[in-house]
Amino acid sequence: MRLYDYPHPFKQGAVIRGYDRPHAVRTARMCAAVAARLGHPRERVCSYQIACLLHDLGRAGLDRRLFGKIWSWARRHQIPTRPREWRAVHPNTKYGRETEAFLSLYRRDLEAAGITMDRWAAEQVEMRLGYARRLARRLRAVRPAMNEWGITWAPWMQLVMLYYYYPERLTSAQLWVKQLAEILVACEQFEAYSNRQRGRDYYVREKETLADAFAYLGKLSGEGILSDEVMQALRSLAGEGMFDAILEEARGGPLSKQERQYLRGLVSGGT
Repeated sequence: MRLYDYPHPFKQGAVIRGYDRPHAVRTARMCAAVAARLGHPRERVCSYQIACLLHDLGRAGLDRRLFGKIWSWARRHQIPTRPREWRAVHPNTKYGRETEAFLSLYRRDLEAAGITMDRWAAEQVEMRLGYARRLARRLRAVRPAMNEWGITWAPWMQLVMLYYYYPERLTSAQLWVKQLAEILVACEQFEAYSNRQRGRDYYVREKETLADAFAYLGKLSGEGILSDEVMQALRSLAGEGMFDAILEEARGGPLSKQERQYLRGLVSGGT
């Protein structure tokens, strides 16, 4: 998890501690359980967990206050916040240049809203609209440490990490790679929709509900991002109580009786 730490841009010798490390750990635990349920071999699951632990590495250095200002402003103005959504609205944007397009269109508006759009602010934009590029830079930066620890990094691990923002990159991937990518998206979003701190800081959300989480997963399924097999495995494990403790950690408190009933209903065919 130290790989998430990032040199502070304004304070020499200081670091920005990686944002919400427990989110990555909880996500990796859920991913391993779903992958095992779907029959992936143990050795593959071990490598997969490393990718899951580092799935947010492209956001190392996230400035909660500044990041929140930029993206809450974008949401209020109904501006796309993910690369594939951006390209759907702005099809003439050159692939991989979504950050530059966003800054070109909205820098003045953001400045007018009181947000100084310097290089550090541009980094916060890159963390979403240019995620693949920033992830690649961070992986290069931490590769020596991973080599020292004896971690073998395979190209498929990076593909899995990119799937949520760049599903098109896995069009020709092996089926098992795509399924692991789907599992990461499903588990990461399931945890994020239950994560109280992340909800306040990252999504400008005031309340977490399991129904909202599964509604969003259903939306991703309808878009072809998640398969029925992955959804069924996640629902079954959640319904069996395998994720109760993880969800309570994410919430920072116990699940209510109604929430537990909701989860148990998943395995018996409930909503």
